[in-house]
Amino acid sequence: MARAKLAGLPQAATTHTRGTAEYRALDAAHHLHPFSDMGTLNQIGSRVIVKANGVYLWDSDGNRIIDGMAGLWCVNVGYGRQELADAAYRQMRELSYYNTFFKTTHPPVIELSALLADLAPEPFNHFFYCNSGSEGNDTVLRIVHRYWATQGRPDKKYVISRRNAYHGSTIAGATLGGMDYMHEQMPAKVDHIVHIGQPYFYGEAPADMTPEAFGLARARELEAKILELGAENVAAFIGEPFQGAGGVIFPPSSYWPEIERICRKYDVLLVADEVIGGFGRTGEWFAHRYFGVSPDLMTLAKGLTSGYVPMGAVAIHDRIARALIDNGEFNHGLTYSGHPVAAAVAIANLKLLRDEGIVERVRHEAGPYFQRCLREAFDGHPIVGEVVGAGLVAGLQLAEDPRARKRFADGAEVGLLCRDFCFNGNLIMRATGDRMVLSPPLVVTHDEIDEIVAKAKTAIDATAKQLGLP
Repeated sequence: MARAKLAGLPQAATTHTRGTAEYRALDAAHHLHPFSDMGTLNQIGSRVIVKANGVYLWDSDGNRIIDGMAGLWCVNVGYGRQELADAAYRQMRELSYYNTFFKTTHPPVIELSALLADLAPEPFNHFFYCNSGSEGNDTVLRIVHRYWATQGRPDKKYVISRRNAYHGSTIAGATLGGMDYMHEQMPAKVDHIVHIGQPYFYGEAPADMTPEAFGLARARELEAKILELGAENVAAFIGEPFQGAGGVIFPPSSYWPEIERICRKYDVLLVADEVIGGFGRTGEWFAHRYFGVSPDLMTLAKGLTSGYVPMGAVAIHDRIARALIDNGEFNHGLTYSGHPVAAAVAIANLKLLRDEGIVERVRHEAGPYFQRCLREAFDGHPIVGEVVGAGLVAGLQLAEDPRARKRFADGAEVGLLCRDFCFNGNLIMRATGDRMVLSPPLVVTHDEIDEIVAKAKTAIDATAKQLGLP
């Protein structure tokens, strides 16, 4: 697909004025990075990204890097879209900021809400805005508890999540997420959040169990937990349609239908964390549609603005919205809820996804090509146990013995080794433990997919060689 409206890259003039060494020194002196060992990073020096266009990044040394991760799963329309820059500029000139407190609103947030209602499944016609997926999941907790209070059932307080899920980095989001390494650095966790197992067939299923049986078994852990806690005490279950930061884990086909059946049986709200999956990643506008389930709440962010400005939202099923609307004040809000500039950019972004047929292209053309190329490249590879995914998202399992599903004892170190080979080869491919993950911009072309796959194979081949494997 042509990208005729991409903002042109300047050939001479740039906005950065310092050299790499100076940038790195200032970065080390003043900047704490997310999820980083700063002592080690400061010794090595950060890679300084200075510009981007389409699916490519350029660093301060002039290297062109293909971005196989769309930033952090978010730059769905690619870098450098003039339409989004223009939308932000116009809105900054007209109304740079005003809040949505004090019985007040503004046109961008109104128009965005109406557009989202058109794009979302029919029961979702109301939206609460925030600045990130983390804040979105904090908001979900507030909505869930307020909803059950309005129904005269305030004892429904427990929210069930999964181990190795990711729902953000706030105290509440990290508690929901169930990642032990994040919990270790928290003095306390949010009450009434409990976890069940993840539907990770390759890593956790018994050798004699089929994917379908494993999916049912993991889903039925939800029922067991509900019965243990008492259905009268359980408010909601939250899950990513596919686990993103956990390694792009796609559950067996039996999993989500059984999860939904259990939620409906015990009157438990079903929350889909669509922060990564939303806005076209799987070839559907929302990833839960790919799995054929119908949630009660959706957490949105990332692809909402393609990462051009921060924005998140919670999509609220009509019956839950009605309960909030009809029962007095909802005591929750943020200074930047529905920020007019963010809303204007979101509108421009969603119109590009819709009017250029980008989501449909992911479903019918780019996605199938991407998945086929990956599977052909790594079929029978000595350290790749599986390739899973849909649309333009994929996870590659690194394994010592792929056929036996034997993982590396030091899988996280193997993943980081592979990631470094990717970086050295000017490909951004993320390591999450012993899984390598890809999630390129939705506008990626076939030639660019070929480049991503070739560079990924070079890096994984180099990893195998480093490990002394054939």
